[in-house]
Amino acid sequence: MTTRTAVVERETKETRIRVELNLDGQGTVDVSTGVGFFDHMLTAAMTHGFFDLILKASGDHEIDDHHTVEDAGIVLGQAFARALGDFSGIRRFGEALVPMDDALARVAVDLCRRPYLSFQAPVEQEKIGRFDTQLVEEFWRAFVNASGATLHIDGLRGKNAHHLFEAVFKAAGRALDSACQPEPRSQGVLSSKGAL
Repeated sequence: MTTRTAVVERETKETRIRVELNLDGQGTVDVSTGVGFFDHMLTAAMTHGFFDLILKASGDHEIDDHHTVEDAGIVLGQAFARALGDFSGIRRFGEALVPMDDALARVAVDLCRRPYLSFQAPVEQEKIGRFDTQLVEEFWRAFVNASGATLHIDGLRGKNAHHLFEAVFKAAGRALDSACQPEPRSQGVLSSKGAL
């Protein structure tokens, strides 16, 4: 099987990010963005998706963490798209339902080159430590726009924002893992039209 890996770099006046991704990994993760909670979430997603990821980022944290988190979503999404090549020979769809204590999250994904995000994970808590909880949606929007994925995220229940978002990221990792898996019965891209 062809090695499904990608290296993507992005440098702007606001951020500098480098990603190394292996879709067929063991869940070995090394993430450092300067945003502790975000590092924790990315590590959870990639570990439970069995993706090998090295992600190093520096950004204008003196302003806030928005640019770093959003640009990490762009670069990671680009890495997924690049590693998938023409998106042929994969299952394409994936879903996961993940509990974490009081929280329950459901994520469904279609790797179809049609970016769309439905994000329904409302929390009352504006901050987790110094992390702005609005950035979770911003990260996933950047990811889908760069990867070409359709992604539905539903935080079904949960009183603790940390638990809810951790369930979301773990479910996203598992759903992406399922969608990226090779489908030996598929000839080319999995579509009744013959093209995505």
